[in-house]
Amino acid sequence: MIVPQEIAETVVDPKAYADGRIHEAYRWLRRNAPFAKIAPAGYDPFWIVTRQADIMAVEVQSDLFCNSQGLPAITSNEMRAQLGDRPGGFRTIVSMDGVEHQAYRRLTQGALMPKTLRILEGRIREIARVFIEKMAQTGGRCDFAQDVAFLYPLRVVMEVLGVSEKDEAFWLTLTQAGNTQNSKGTHAQMDDTARAEAMKQYLTGLNNYFVDIITDRRANPREDMATRIANGEIKGELIGNMEAMGYYIIFASAGHDTTSASTAGGMAALAGDPEQFRKLKDNPVLIPGYVEESIRWVAPVKHFARTVTADTEFNGQQLAKGERLMLCFASGTRDEDAFTDPDRFDIERSPNRHVGFGYGPHLCLGQHLAKLEMRIFWEELLPRLQNVELDGPVIHPETTSIAGPQSVPIKFVMS
Repeated sequence: MIVPQEIAETVVDPKAYADGRIHEAYRWLRRNAPFAKIAPAGYDPFWIVTRQADIMAVEVQSDLFCNSQGLPAITSNEMRAQLGDRPGGFRTIVSMDGVEHQAYRRLTQGALMPKTLRILEGRIREIARVFIEKMAQTGGRCDFAQDVAFLYPLRVVMEVLGVSEKDEAFWLTLTQAGNTQNSKGTHAQMDDTARAEAMKQYLTGLNNYFVDIITDRRANPREDMATRIANGEIKGELIGNMEAMGYYIIFASAGHDTTSASTAGGMAALAGDPEQFRKLKDNPVLIPGYVEESIRWVAPVKHFARTVTADTEFNGQQLAKGERLMLCFASGTRDEDAFTDPDRFDIERSPNRHVGFGYGPHLCLGQHLAKLEMRIFWEELLPRLQNVELDGPVIHPETTSIAGPQSVPIKFVMS
């Protein structure tokens, strides 16, 4: 079926992700053209994948639908021309496939498994309490996204990496620059040229920062993730500086953005639904399920792209080598075929097998850390939080990549 051009344009329109129109477009696509080729103005034609089952089927065939050819996201021709296929010259784990990808994952995978992460639980709990106390001192009103959800995961990521707390403001500026967001919870109106320039500045800033980290950790190794990455070896040789840099960038940006997005979105959902809030407060055993539902609901990674490596057939369609696919995780997590009443936030949803953190070989490497952070935060906050409600509109950023609510104004009562 031919996709109406209006739908095609909506899929790549950052404003549609901010005002919610994207979900209407995704519903139409899942119902009428779940796997279809579209050609928005200013873009080369690409295939759009909107049903969860199809997304999963593509994800597990990384030899046929690869990450290593082209940018990890669908971008306009103008933006791609400015960024190139490898922005900043970095090679990240997101843009690797097969044996190479597995080797780079193994450098940190062991340190990010639940059993290993238990040793960090006490310190993460201390950090959560710091930000909960700051929340309590606001006098019963705050912007939860700006004042808490952006800062708490950032501090945890910095702790795990082993970088100084004094660099927090610098890190927050850089992670927000990566999403072309500003610190006031709104987006400046950006065209593709401005977005590309913001991305370049972001990558340059991280590059300058991490060069010193790599040099220091190779000369003075410590018990932290920065040391593990800087001294990582593949086939008996140290990884290159650009590969180490790419690893740091993914760990710092994705590790912060996905968790902050899901935490902010989870609070927005609770503050807007007194029944769900009371149910969760009265039944702390539901917190892990609430965390999963927050990730499904927000779908912090809106999409990733894949490249077809050989002529093939998928879902009855003929695909040519070199064609691009847009895996719409934000659609898959709202798929009617995968979830009952998918547009309802339900902390008791079970089963909840979502693709909010991806699927297959590229399943988010830091998913266990993200879920641990969120679980600990709510375990610490809920006993003190007596009541919470929205205190203004929830603002979503204009971006097609990684994001959650940018502003979540709330009023609350805490003990």
